Amino acid sequence: MDAKIRLYVDQPLAPGQAVRLSPDQAHYLTGVMRLTAGAAILLFNGRDGEWRATLTDASKRGAIAVCDTQTRPLHLPPDLWLLFAPIKKARTDFIVEKAVELGAARILPVQTRHTNSDRIRQDRLQAHAVEAAEQCGATYVPEVTDLHHLDRLLAQWPTDRRLYWCDETALGQPATITPTQGPAAILIGPEGGFSADEAAKLRGRPHVTPLSLGPRILRADTAAVAALTLWQAACGDWR
Repeated sequence: MDAKIRLYVDQPLAPGQAVRLSPDQAHYLTGVMRLTAGAAILLFNGRDGEWRATLTDASKRGAIAVCDTQTRPLHLPPDLWLLFAPIKKARTDFIVEKAVELGAARILPVQTRHTNSDRIRQDRLQAHAVEAAEQCGATYVPEVTDLHHLDRLLAQWPTDRRLYWCDETALGQPATITPTQGPAAILIGPEGGFSADEAAKLRGRPHVTPLSLGPRILRADTAAVAALTLWQAACGDWR
């Protein structure tokens, strides 16, 4: 039987390894998908690749799967971070989901002068990242950090990581990224844009590169997808 359901587990995966699934996962497999003992599923943990596993014990209260064979090795995404100012709940969820699908290695919500929210549910966003990885076939789940203040983040920024700042004032300039090697990050601003002092600080840093996203102003969630796509096509693992 082909295995189609993929689940993330925070346990070692190896030949013959028994994995106890969480109550929520057990309920999903047996109560929602109606799987029984003997059914095949796919497991990954962000470290050991993807494994085919067989359910040996299956009930709504608990389930155990035993690893059979590795179906895919671990594939780490490029060393690319996505920084974005949180927006409305559903659209923030969308940004996290698409960042995982498009191969971000780390996702950092940032507080800017015009950010609409001063708090996030980091655990909820991390859960969305896990779900996105399960759906898109990724073998790695990027960390979603807690909210960082932009000023403090820039003050501690590693000088070897190029920061592509999606700058609305560059509207109409070519939307291009020059192929380069090394760590990188993309910064997406809030719906109200960056403040004048934030823009000045960004322009004054040698490791920051302003980036235009074409002739139209994009919504923050659209801008995240566009910028990640540009970087992956020029510098990432799509080539």
